[in-house]
Amino acid sequence: MAAELTVFVVDDDQAMRASLQWLIESIGMKVETFDSAQTFLDSYYPGRAGCLLLDVRMPGMSGLELHAYLVRHEMRIPVIIITGHGDISMAVKAMKVGAVDFIEKPFDDEELLHSIRNAMRHEEKQRELRARRADIAARLAELTPREYEVMSMVTDGKSNKEIAAMLSVSAKTVEVHRARVMDKMRADSLAELVRMALLAHGEQI
Repeated sequence: MAAELTVFVVDDDQAMRASLQWLIESIGMKVETFDSAQTFLDSYYPGRAGCLLLDVRMPGMSGLELHAYLVRHEMRIPVIIITGHGDISMAVKAMKVGAVDFIEKPFDDEELLHSIRNAMRHEEKQRELRARRADIAARLAELTPREYEVMSMVTDGKSNKEIAAMLSVSAKTVEVHRARVMDKMRADSLAELVRMALLAHGEQI
C-alpha cells in the first residue's frame, strides 16, 4: 500500500511540513508537501491515489475552501483536516461533507498515523468500488434494451411468469432473455446479479 499511495500534505508552515514529511516517511509512505492550496491544485490531477492532510488556516484559499473545491469538482481523495482548538466546529462541518477525519493540534504522532492508515484503507476500498462499478457498467452496455428490461424486473424480484405477462411474451422467451443476461453480465447466480444491479445504482452492499 505505502509504495502505491501518496500522502499529500498542504500546510503553509514550513516547519510543520518538514515534521509531517519526516514522520510519514518514517513508516515507508510516500509524501508530497505543498505550501498552499493553490500549489497543490497546480500539481494534483484527479485519480492520483492517496490521501490529503490539510491544515484549516492558510493564507489565500483556506483548507476548508480547498476541501469544498475538491468536493464541488468531484475530485475524490480522502481528506484529513488538521485543526486548532478554535477550528473544531469547522472541522466537524468538513466531515459532514466528506472529510474522513480531523486531528486537533497538538496531535499525537501515532494518532495521526492511525488516521492516515485508515484514510488509505478507505481510498483503496473506494478505488476498488469505482473499478467494480465501471466493470459492471461495461457489462450493462452489452445488453439489448429488452435484456436490460428483463434484468431490471428479475433483480426487482419478479418471476418469469410475471415478467412474461408484463411484457406480453411467453415465459420461454423470458427464460431466453434471462439466460443471455446472466451470460453477458457473467453472473453465476441470481444473488450475484442482484448485487451487480445494486452497485450499478450506487448502493453500498
